[in-house]
Amino acid sequence: MAAEDGKKQLLHLVFGGELKKLGGTEFRDLDGLDIVGIFPDYQSAHTAWKAKAQASVDNAHMRYFVVHLHRLLDPDNKAVG
Repeated sequence: MAAEDGKKQLLHLVFGGELKKLGGTEFRDLDGLDIVGIFPDYQSAHTAWKAKAQASVDNAHMRYFVVHLHRLLDPDNKAVG
């Protein structure tokens, strides 16, 4: 599975929402989750995550996450990213 530029595609999901408790991972409102998008590599996912995280810095309960989808889709592959 190679991208058009010849690099291996390593999918990452960026999403976030308001947490019930600081330091937790349970969301207050699942319907209100912000699905930022799916990205072809970690670098572009990290850029999107950072922008969203910085934009929500005034809300201590708001958290954004990067999920390494490629690890879930192909757990036997040890690709970095």
